[in-house]
Amino acid sequence: MMSMLGGLKRYFRVILLLLLALTLLLLAGFLHSDLELDTPLFGGQAEGPPVTNIMFLKTHKTASSTVLNILYRFAETHNLSVALPAGSRVHLGYPWLFLARYVEGVGSQQRFNIMCNHLRFNLPQVQKVMPNDTFYFSILRNPVFQLESSFIYYKTYAPAFRGAPSLDAFLASPRTFYNDSRLLRNVYAKNNMWFDFGFDPNAQCEEGYVRARIAEVERRFQLVLIAEHLDESLVLLRRRLRWALDDVVAFRLNSRSARSVARLSPETRERARSWCALDWRLYEHFNRTLWAQLRAELGPRRLRGEVERLRARRRELATLCLQDGGALKNHTQIRDPRLRPYQPGKADILGYNLRPGLDNRTLGVCQRLVMPELQYMARLYALQFPEKPRKNIPFLGA
Repeated sequence: MMSMLGGLKRYFRVILLLLLALTLLLLAGFLHSDLELDTPLFGGQAEGPPVTNIMFLKTHKTASSTVLNILYRFAETHNLSVALPAGSRVHLGYPWLFLARYVEGVGSQQRFNIMCNHLRFNLPQVQKVMPNDTFYFSILRNPVFQLESSFIYYKTYAPAFRGAPSLDAFLASPRTFYNDSRLLRNVYAKNNMWFDFGFDPNAQCEEGYVRARIAEVERRFQLVLIAEHLDESLVLLRRRLRWALDDVVAFRLNSRSARSVARLSPETRERARSWCALDWRLYEHFNRTLWAQLRAELGPRRLRGEVERLRARRRELATLCLQDGGALKNHTQIRDPRLRPYQPGKADILGYNLRPGLDNRTLGVCQRLVMPELQYMARLYALQFPEKPRKNIPFLGA
């Protein structure tokens, strides 16, 4: 009887030790996750050498402003050089093909770490500015919704859009409004993403030509994000760049209010796919490619976990930084004029208010997370070229 009791005691001790060991392992895992989540924005280093030479082809109306903010923040916090527009420019020569001379300081500094402002891709000229080991990536969006956004955003700029009372009317008879000879003013009205990659938006959608151009993109760009699956895309981007989680956490920027988003009928959507057939082929291909890469590198279960970690951290930062639970605000409701986004065309671009009473360190982190792209570009320009006149942002009165 005594030996049986002694055996039971030993058995329970082993069980308790195993439970204690398991508890410690779980606690260590949570602590590691918390450290990885919290340290980069507030100082500290991520594990492994991060990629720091990056070229992001910033396509139009594709959630690219959110990605730009990620790159600007990484550049500022890691003291990296950015290929910024020269002089008073706010883009890198767009819609003309990019030339190295569009970059400020290109003569005195032969190579930059990060290039991410709007440009029309021209590889030989980009290579004059960026190092040989540069990581190239871009982003695409469903062309139907990209065109709808462009129509609202560039309504007063593109001649093809100015004459059309609605996107439905434009797509019902696009040749009534669109003139090939006015390409540089009408780049937003047809195959705009195809154009941004340096290709002809008015080319015929012939199989051999399309495949050759897509293969060209694949050879140069290591990754193409998809706006409809931005969180999944950012998980893969983080993996490729070996960045910490906080480096890729971002709030939605340059987004419109629901009232300025047009509802499109099935017929209009089909017409948009046909009119922007080159963009559609590009999008279809790289949407498939993204998911193939995610399955191969992460698998469904791990991907779900990584996406949830990203979203959880975004919620934490929204609670920390943003007023009213992170609700997007009309530009007239944004108290700090430095955080008010540009209002183009007929779009109603939203932004954020920060919580009052933040300490200076937290305030700096939060401001960078919500800073619109024009203001952030002007900020980096002043930091990188203190001897140059400041960038003028007219709508800020500065």
